[in-house]
Amino acid sequence: MIKQDRLTDYTMDLITIDSPSKQEKEVAMKLKYDMEQIGAQCSFDSADEKVGGNVGNLTVKVKGNTDAPPFFFSSHMDTVSPGIGIKPHIKEGIMRSDGTTILGSDDKSGIAIIVEVIKSLKENNIPHGDIEVAFTICEEIGLLGAKYYDINNISAKHGIVLDSSTPDRLVLRCPSAEELNFTVHGIEAHAGLCPQDGISAIKVASDAISTMTFGRIDHETTSNIGIIKGGIATNIVTGKVEVVGEVRSHDEQKLKSQVYHMTECFMNSAKKYKIVLDGKQLEAKVEVRTERSYDRMDVGDDSFITKLVLKAVQNLRHKVKLHTTGGGCDANYFNKFGLSCANLGTGMYELHTVNEYLVLEEQQRCAKIMLETVKLNAVN
Repeated sequence: MIKQDRLTDYTMDLITIDSPSKQEKEVAMKLKYDMEQIGAQCSFDSADEKVGGNVGNLTVKVKGNTDAPPFFFSSHMDTVSPGIGIKPHIKEGIMRSDGTTILGSDDKSGIAIIVEVIKSLKENNIPHGDIEVAFTICEEIGLLGAKYYDINNISAKHGIVLDSSTPDRLVLRCPSAEELNFTVHGIEAHAGLCPQDGISAIKVASDAISTMTFGRIDHETTSNIGIIKGGIATNIVTGKVEVVGEVRSHDEQKLKSQVYHMTECFMNSAKKYKIVLDGKQLEAKVEVRTERSYDRMDVGDDSFITKLVLKAVQNLRHKVKLHTTGGGCDANYFNKFGLSCANLGTGMYELHTVNEYLVLEEQQRCAKIMLETVKLNAVN
């Protein structure tokens, strides 16, 4: 029932529409038009006002033809850079860009699957409850669309986000994440005339990072320093450096412990750097700001949505493994809002690189699994 050529063509159509984070309006308007053509109700929220974008999240509602419970789908509309002027092509069942940009199958392969499933339901008059869809903005810059999504738009209690790699894995668990911002204040001085009268913020930050444990902490926890900014000239002892990092963990106590460790490294390093200038003792200082990026999701192996997808996979004689990942997705927020939501892969790989590719057979398999899941939802 899934029309494979139509699915592929629609994926390519979406990919050729530029939609970097905060600039998703063109693809959103196409989706709105296409969905309204098949009788769906569409509306936008005001998340764009909160993130400074040009369009909000798009909610699509398709009326069911039975009294079965509603089912929820979601994929995000934004893409990472370099993602302007994407030129997709297909060779031997693999879709790629021309190598100068990403492909954008993350997450337009998921969007296309949702659209194709809805079309298949309506064309074949397949029994189904209401279908409710959130096409979100700004997933790639911190799940912001989902963060500001008005969950009151959705009556479904369970559903699927399509935003992972292989359809052989159903992602049930994603970590919590915390962003850490360290602003190191040193003391500026002329680097050639009197460097002894300054405290280098770069040196303080380097000292802190050198004493820090980060990377893979354990099987549940990771951390990283990802951004360092500072300095304005080589002849000035740097007075200010900004360092941005993150911690992720499936265990809240481990997350807190790692945040504390990284913070202490900076505070302790700052205490080491002092000078006496004009009879006054001066020292380095550190400002610390932490912000929760998202809370962990933990969908049970025996949850309704897990069992529903596993039954669909069994009916189609496919296989899927239940998976725990170190990445976050919009499902983190949907689960926080009380919507039991797992994440299934669409066949996209080497994401966020110019080598990104989409395996069309896997995308089609995901679409068939989703169609079967909706059919089972109407029965159960």
